[in-house]
Amino acid sequence: MPFRSACFIMGNPATGNLPTIIQGGMGAAVSNWRLARAVSRLGQLGVVSGTALDSILVRRLQDGDLGGHMRRGLDQFPIPEIADRIWSTYYIPGGKAERAPYKSLPTHLKDTPFELKELCVVANFVEVILAREGHDNPVGINYLEKVQLPHLPSIYGAMLAGVGCILMGAGVPLKIPGVLDHFANHEPATYLLQVTGAHDDDDRTMVFTPREVVARDLPPLTRPKFIAIIASNTLATTMLKRADGKVDGFVIEGYTAGGHNAPPRGKLQLDERGEAIYGERDAVDLEKIMALGVPFWLAGGYGSPEKLAEALNAGATGVQVGTAFAFCDESGLKNDYKRALLEKVRSGTARVFTDSVASPTSFPFKVAQLEGSLSEDQVYSARPRICDLGYLREAYRTPSGAIDYRCSAEPVTTYLSKGGRLEDTSGKKCLCNALLANIGHPQVRNGKYTEQALITSGNDLVGVDRFLRPGASTYSAADVIAKLITGVGSRVRSSGDASHPRPACARDLSHC
Repeated sequence: MPFRSACFIMGNPATGNLPTIIQGGMGAAVSNWRLARAVSRLGQLGVVSGTALDSILVRRLQDGDLGGHMRRGLDQFPIPEIADRIWSTYYIPGGKAERAPYKSLPTHLKDTPFELKELCVVANFVEVILAREGHDNPVGINYLEKVQLPHLPSIYGAMLAGVGCILMGAGVPLKIPGVLDHFANHEPATYLLQVTGAHDDDDRTMVFTPREVVARDLPPLTRPKFIAIIASNTLATTMLKRADGKVDGFVIEGYTAGGHNAPPRGKLQLDERGEAIYGERDAVDLEKIMALGVPFWLAGGYGSPEKLAEALNAGATGVQVGTAFAFCDESGLKNDYKRALLEKVRSGTARVFTDSVASPTSFPFKVAQLEGSLSEDQVYSARPRICDLGYLREAYRTPSGAIDYRCSAEPVTTYLSKGGRLEDTSGKKCLCNALLANIGHPQVRNGKYTEQALITSGNDLVGVDRFLRPGASTYSAADVIAKLITGVGSRVRSSGDASHPRPACARDLSHC
């Protein structure tokens, strides 16, 4: 197969060339290559999560690369010596011992070590290329604007693999469209790092030069479409007016969606359960969104045929659905957690809590309540405060003018020594380690302590049993799509033929 990218054409929804269903990009690797491939094969937009893919790739390799999928992905990377170097560094035949720790990676910095940049390129390439196997439909990748340090090499790696769409939320990603324009021609790209306390003349610019990794002349890449994930009319207008390149659409995400939610507008107020209170100011005016003239999808509680019909009738191109896909067979969530939470759903005891303090980002974070996970106070209190992955660290200016990094979930004394405030440490949880535990790759410390899960889910968790067939205890991505399009099938885009898979992608770049 030629090394190329596949893209749906973003245009008038009436032409039928847009996905009606976007599968949410749930990190870390809950939205993995298997899930995205399953959804895209059925003509909707499958999306992989781009969060922490460098750590995920090396942990899969240290677990013995079950099924040989990572080796297959590495074999398709255009520079064989880079792929082979990563394989020889991290692969453990048969997998590491159960109580042995994973080999750690260095944390990302403004000037990230070259080896880590290289690993980010390869990890994102592998996840996307595997998701594209067996069909000719586009695949997307989701990033969090808040996780800025890995952005540039990660995006370039996804583009090398032919990603069709970049989706990004959790911030204001004004500079990403321009990055895509540069990388399409293998040109260097820059990104300005947010640094607390920075002065106007401080150097905050991150740079990635593709030729540092792929040291050869390459034909241009297809620029992926860019979809911003937003929660307000103001942000939609800002993106269209100020972004340094084309914004091809919006996902409008409500506060019932899983993962990080946009904070309520105005002063934060909590209800009797300790959850953030949202009001009329947090609602998006869809008529104003329609007037902007770009496609949009609605997200947050839209995982039912009735809500899909409602979205279409409101002028949306379709919906983004996360929670329903998070608990399907193909998702990367550990099967034990899927079974336990689906049983809670069937028994009517499932509960999701919007935790206003758990995330080091200070954004509200939705947590599914599950025994034995960090959602329980006694489990959380038993965990030592450790920050060794660092994806959610805050960059800050030191008194000497240097850039350093801190996390409100790290040891309190360490955080305070970096100028952090004591009140910001209360209730903070290490999402980075927990999210890797969610997908079956928990770090083991000193052969004794194993990192525990903290599972995020949208409020729609309580209704995912709608996707179960009679007598079944699990369901597939195909079941989700079939259920969603019930009653609106004639209005849903369908493309591709999943019965005719295409061959694996070759390393040869001559047909780009």
